[in-house]
Amino acid sequence: MRASLARALVVPALLLLTAACGAEPAVTAPSAATAPVVAGKKINLSPDQNRVRADKVNAIAAQVPKDIAADGKLAVGFSGQGAAPLVFRADDDTTLIGVETDLAQLVADVLGLEISPRISSWENLFLAAKSGKDEVVFNNVTVTEERKDTYDFATYRVDQLGWQVPGNSPIKQIAKPADIAGLRVSVGSGTNQEKILLDWDKQNKAAGLKPVEILYYEKYSDVLLGLKSGRIQAYFGPNPTIAYNIAVSGGSRIVGTFSGAGPDLQGLIAAMTKKDNGLVKPLNEALNTVIENGKYKEVLDRWGLGNEAIPESQINPPGLPRQES
Repeated sequence: MRASLARALVVPALLLLTAACGAEPAVTAPSAATAPVVAGKKINLSPDQNRVRADKVNAIAAQVPKDIAADGKLAVGFSGQGAAPLVFRADDDTTLIGVETDLAQLVADVLGLEISPRISSWENLFLAAKSGKDEVVFNNVTVTEERKDTYDFATYRVDQLGWQVPGNSPIKQIAKPADIAGLRVSVGSGTNQEKILLDWDKQNKAAGLKPVEILYYEKYSDVLLGLKSGRIQAYFGPNPTIAYNIAVSGGSRIVGTFSGAGPDLQGLIAAMTKKDNGLVKPLNEALNTVIENGKYKEVLDRWGLGNEAIPESQINPPGLPRQES
């Protein structure tokens, strides 16, 4: 995503699930006078984030595997494509900011390590974690049963997906597979929402309904242009990003939300690390430490995501079921 678009998306809007339509999606950064506001305070878009910080907990830090702790740094993977309020670039077009970077900072603090950010594409985050190049990934990764074969997870947010349509769309609600039969829909490649969408399409075909036409875009800015131009009729993606865009720019609506783990399980977002590398337990304990001391809540509230909070971090909980072959 372009840095200018990412900055334009930064406003507290997770609760605006039925935002009214308005102007076309903005692609320019707000000025200092019009910077987005959360709880009466302007969001800080600068590289100097003055992040919420936590104290080192020696007993937890001592559990970090020696090969990871040796250099005093925690290599954290983030997607460079960016999506506010998750991970995006500050107004210097370089520094990564967002809820994911803030939570990664808290965990690194508890572990007594310095963050070493590693930026790559979404797909390469998984390769980097599997190889150990990225020691942990904080990037809106959903726990799935398939991913648990290769990675360990320590959860830190609930996972909600949203259906976004143009403001003037005749579509009123998307809640079940039949609602998308015959539509042109965009979804991120390799995401859990793609798996859900493919499963819905399979159900529709089995029921004799029209198939979905799926269009893939690498950048959310291209999705927005697709919605505006009519090339796509709906987008299925992370609810926080969609709600932020709607609150800032208008021009579209959310017509349904869905758990990232499917209809029978609440999806969970988690820190992802290479399976059996020994890091998941200290990650889990660090997250529970900042949940208990209130630092976690400060970070989520800072980005308007307080309603995605979890009461405790879990290691490798049930995730999105395996897709039937």
